[in-house]
Amino acid sequence: MMRRMNTSPAPELTVYYDGGCPLCLREIAFYQGLRGAAALAWHDISAGAPTGPDLSCDAAMRRFHVRDAQGRLYSGAAGFARLWRGLGGGWRVLGWLAGTPPVVWLLELAYRAFLPLRPHLQRWALARAKDTAT
Repeated sequence: MMRRMNTSPAPELTVYYDGGCPLCLREIAFYQGLRGAAALAWHDISAGAPTGPDLSCDAAMRRFHVRDAQGRLYSGAAGFARLWRGLGGGWRVLGWLAGTPPVVWLLELAYRAFLPLRPHLQRWALARAKDTAT
């Protein structure tokens, strides 16, 4: 019996995000609407999307991660810089700039400062969404 091989190319980037986070969903929806986003794979970790052997679901839920077509994993500020390089227009230029030292180091510091605030901002966003729904 002959098996057919999947010859479709790997996506340029695979983006892992927390679909249970209202802030994350808004940001991802924004990125998905940009030129070049259709060529990327978008995986909602909260829905149980596979992450690969070198990325646990827990790690993917704590920090932003992307994987390139060669299998390299980027997280935090480096992940955002890599995502931006995968998008079109000015985002690509911003991604190259954001990925260069010392810019990426400063962005990583800002990202790490944001992470402890994220749960509070999530609760605020959920409460606000409930208020506008009623």
